[in-house]
Amino acid sequence: MHVTRRSADRGLADFGWLKSRHTFSFGDYYDPAHMGFGPLRVINEDQVAPGQGFGKHPHRDMEILSWVLEGTLEHKDSLGTGAQIYPGELQRMSAGTGVMHSEFNGSKTEPVHFLQIWVIPNRSGLTPSYEQHRFPPQELANQWRLLASGKPRNGALTIHQDVELYATRLGTGQHLDHVPSPGRKLWLQVARGTIATGGEVLSAGDGAAWSDPPSIRVTSKGDAELLLFDMAP
Repeated sequence: MHVTRRSADRGLADFGWLKSRHTFSFGDYYDPAHMGFGPLRVINEDQVAPGQGFGKHPHRDMEILSWVLEGTLEHKDSLGTGAQIYPGELQRMSAGTGVMHSEFNGSKTEPVHFLQIWVIPNRSGLTPSYEQHRFPPQELANQWRLLASGKPRNGALTIHQDVELYATRLGTGQHLDHVPSPGRKLWLQVARGTIATGGEVLSAGDGAAWSDPPSIRVTSKGDAELLLFDMAP
């Protein structure tokens, strides 16, 4: 099975200081046909105005990942963590039994553009925890770089679910293959640029889903940045 989710078909929230596109149902946007895919529950593309952000609010039993595309995201939480997140860095917060956190634009002059991702954990009641790691540009260039995994390795963050999250930045005309194990689900999110895959052209904000594919190939039409989720059914 192969399904395409076009950027323009996503939910939209516009609060002036925040413009957010929702790949799956979130907040006031509800679409029973788009409630998630496997353990992947949320992909929100957020653009936050300078000096603005999400005030302190609670979460439980969710793996929350932030991947910054442009600008600086500032994070604070009830675990005592205070950090700034830049492009090429992944943040992972396991809400577990409960955590309070806030996310703000760390700049007074420039917007911040990032992807907020939620993954349902493999069990409830985890001890809340936080990780952040920088992935240098050369590690992302024209190859799949593992960012987070239920079996982390090579500097990848720990995610409490059978999910492997990869990223790449492709130059014009570059292509990559991915061969999953049998029975896996794949979700490809185009963060920037334009690519071709499965006979279709996907642009920034588009997503594509596969269930039990033998392999996929992506070919860049220009500079592009992609996230790939390889997940248990």
